[in-house]
Amino acid sequence: NTPPPARHGESAAGPRKPAPKGHGRRCQGPCTPHQGRAEPPKDHIIWSLCCFLYSNPLCLGLAALIFSIKSRDRKVVGDLEGARHYGATARCLNIAATIIVCLTVIITYAIHGFIKNKTN
Repeated sequence: NTPPPARHGESAAGPRKPAPKGHGRRCQGPCTPHQGRAEPPKDHIIWSLCCFLYSNPLCLGLAALIFSIKSRDRKVVGDLEGARHYGATARCLNIAATIIVCLTVIITYAIHGFIKNKTN
């Protein structure tokens, strides 16, 4: 006494239950958590462009823009570790450029206010 042949979507034990929503993709082989969906490295290209076009103190904006472009190139080639490295360097240069510009603006306004009050 053999069971009837299984139809599509059924096993010999009966029909399969649908998978819960969000679990449609199955791993092939051994699965590890968070496999396949790594966050792409950030290249900070917009921030670098703003630092280059609007302030560019000590050419840090230009250097940050160059490293951002290198990071984007590495990402396109598939070298994610290199892209992360160049992106981190671009971020540090952007931070330094932003701090220098902010301090320059604050000091300029402070000196201007001090001189204006002293002349009155």
